[in-house]
Amino acid sequence: MPKLGLGLYKSLLTKNNFEFARQAGATHLVVQLVDYIKGGSNPTLSENYLNGWGITKNQKNLWEYDDLIRLKKDIESHGLIWEAIENFDPSHWFDILLDGPKRDQQMSNLKYMVANIGKAGIPIIGYYFSIAGVWGWTNKPFGRGNAMTVGFNENHIDINQPIKKGMVWNMTYDTEASHENLPKITREDMWERLSWFLKEILPVAEEYSIKMVAHPDDPPMPEMRNSARLFHSIKEYEKLLTLSDSPSNGFEFCMGTLQEMTEGNVLETLDKHSAADNIGYIHFRNVKGKVPNYREVFVDEGDLDMAEAIRILKKNNYQGILIPDHSPAMSCDAPWHASMAYALGYMKALIDTV
Repeated sequence: MPKLGLGLYKSLLTKNNFEFARQAGATHLVVQLVDYIKGGSNPTLSENYLNGWGITKNQKNLWEYDDLIRLKKDIESHGLIWEAIENFDPSHWFDILLDGPKRDQQMSNLKYMVANIGKAGIPIIGYYFSIAGVWGWTNKPFGRGNAMTVGFNENHIDINQPIKKGMVWNMTYDTEASHENLPKITREDMWERLSWFLKEILPVAEEYSIKMVAHPDDPPMPEMRNSARLFHSIKEYEKLLTLSDSPSNGFEFCMGTLQEMTEGNVLETLDKHSAADNIGYIHFRNVKGKVPNYREVFVDEGDLDMAEAIRILKKNNYQGILIPDHSPAMSCDAPWHASMAYALGYMKALIDTV
């Protein structure tokens, strides 16, 4: 059966939150080492991030083995298993995404970090190969009981708002860059860059028994901010597997993002790829609507049949983990924690019942 996990942002990697995860029934963690979700002990997605997630200056701060082991031992001392790292720091791979002059050096650094992650015994790395990144959300009380959450409505934003140089993945890595805009980036450009990335990184991932899993585009629009997006439909997402048949190549299967797409059936896709062992881990979240107008909601109030998803995973003997990922903020002093506890409780009940 699936295992219950929790995703923790960098600001939440504390003793209290490790204890919280176990108290809520989680056994595994997906850890984000990129400091982009703000709010400290109460992180929130329900802010205006249209001008960026923030600034990253970690170009020279690579993920070292000793630091990873130190954090892993801390996690394990609380009865948890560190299952995955989610997202590279934009400062570590901006020229891989942009095909810039530092591309080869940054790839060498990524290989070094992947090796460190493998030596530390962390089996999965999630990544999101995108120029614009997660962008375009608007924030309203979309959730049940007027819970604050995020949604996407193409009519409420400028879909072609340009990206300034010095920014990628909606984070600024160079505050002194010129005020010029990035040039248009085509679908052919993006597929070539992704193909090169996988050709370089997958052999290292295989050597260290790591699964590299790609997140679909969120929001799943064909183009945003003058740059093409690779995985805006299930059909396009599945093309990932045509680039390499490596056992280290797979999906970071975000059910919410896939449900936002205008084509394809999420549960049929889940059945197909969980049976084929193509999924590293699953973002178990729900939405109402599809692009160009959708909203993120509580796990039990969206358009997806989440109980059927668990039945499919049981049928296919899926042994990976589920995490809530996003969830509307609840009206209390700890809105993120309350929402995660609600989602985890619902998920654990589904798993136990099935």
